[in-house]
Amino acid sequence: ESLEGDAPESFKSMAVKGKDFPQGHRMSYQVSPEDCTGCGLCADICPIRDKSNASHKALNMASYTPELRHQEKENWEFFLKLPEYDRTAVKTGTIKGAMILQPLFEFSGACVGCGETPYIKLASQLFGDRMVVANATGCSSIYGGNLPTTPWAKNSEGRGPAWSNSLFEDNAEFGLGMRLAINKQREYAGELLQQLKADIGGELVEQMLDADESTEAGIAQQRSRLQSLREKLKQLDSPAARELESVAENLSRKSVWIIGGDGWAYDIGYGGLDHVLASGENVNILVLDTEVYSNTGGQTSKATPRGAVAKFSAGGKATPKKDLAMLAMDYENVYIARVAYGAKDIQTMHAFHEAEAYPGPSLIIAYSPCIAHGIDLKDNHLHQQLAVDSGHWPLFRYNPQHAAAGKNPLHLDSKPPSIPYRSFIETEIRFNMLWRTHPQQAEKFLEQSQREVLHRYHYYEQLASLEWDEQGDLEPPHRKLKATTATPAATPAAATVAAVASTGEKAS
Repeated sequence: ESLEGDAPESFKSMAVKGKDFPQGHRMSYQVSPEDCTGCGLCADICPIRDKSNASHKALNMASYTPELRHQEKENWEFFLKLPEYDRTAVKTGTIKGAMILQPLFEFSGACVGCGETPYIKLASQLFGDRMVVANATGCSSIYGGNLPTTPWAKNSEGRGPAWSNSLFEDNAEFGLGMRLAINKQREYAGELLQQLKADIGGELVEQMLDADESTEAGIAQQRSRLQSLREKLKQLDSPAARELESVAENLSRKSVWIIGGDGWAYDIGYGGLDHVLASGENVNILVLDTEVYSNTGGQTSKATPRGAVAKFSAGGKATPKKDLAMLAMDYENVYIARVAYGAKDIQTMHAFHEAEAYPGPSLIIAYSPCIAHGIDLKDNHLHQQLAVDSGHWPLFRYNPQHAAAGKNPLHLDSKPPSIPYRSFIETEIRFNMLWRTHPQQAEKFLEQSQREVLHRYHYYEQLASLEWDEQGDLEPPHRKLKATTATPAATPAAATVAAVASTGEKAS
């Protein structure tokens, strides 16, 4: 609030509302006029309307005039001078809290309204100051590393994601190597700490080795200890001290992310992905699922759904989409989430938090609408909602730690399909163009797909209803099915989806 007096006349801000924020703070959303791509998505999704003029929102699109450019550039430059909110004081488990955090991925230059970049931006806000990223070749590596510029940024302390790119066929292993290297260097740093304990001080050594870094405050405290360690090491003249200086950074928590598209995860790099999931190592895998090879022009992948038209399947893909999440679930020690931020943003954020906190491999499969779908990406979020409501993209989280506590690890985050599958696919050119060329085949694919989405949701629902023994263990968990005499078709959820299939109306 004390800085507001220096703001340009046109700079807008308001007092922060909410019990989680102290008085005397103001907030502002500021657009960079020279980086905005004009997709209109932010203005379209903005929920705040002027009570006296419903067409006017908190965010609005405007013509890009020289006057507006000069005004907003001045506002932007002032905005950049404002201090970032203290991460340790933010409740990052809420949407409001998380969105106040500084993004360390910005202005990527991806397609206008890209469905992938919001997930990467979210990860960079939550974990960016400690991220180590292995990025598979594809759209995310092109807009993520189009040198000499990069959207990956750093904060005022000079911290930011460490990023590198590898090919389709070895990116998963590339990321696993990063994790193993960090683990080994952390182990070596711990050995050197013990070796220099008499010179450094036993209390500091024990605090660093036993540090709880599960919270932002805990991470900040460890970094403070690390700074104290470096000061002490400067005073020591020994080879061990120099060695410890070179690896001490690894005593602070690192978050390893392996990122790529469905062409990498479902197809070319699947063998490596499976190897990493089976390793049990603490890596986070983010699959940006556009259901097609987006970067090379829209070729069919194993993630492409039945009936979709793409390169190499001009007559519509004849086989169903590969269920990567279900395959990963067989390991029983992998955290898995299927998310769509446009349909349920809080579920997406919870999944990212849980995946990063899980002490083993985690897999987030993120629905990412693409220009290859033949849609206006200004309506990106609406298509995500239709995908979820139709059953095309059921939302869930699978957390093995729940099994260890005697709870079912699978939690469905979306309701049974409430609209016909046709209502989803008729809004996207990749599906409806087949009706113009091969209407009979398109209708056949639709019937098959409708049955598949109902069957898949019912199957997930059955898994989510399993009871787990109180002594449930990860190797393997003990499970038992609830005793029931009802047939699957007689269960309430099955009856609901059957009603959708037969009437095309939302069942109550």
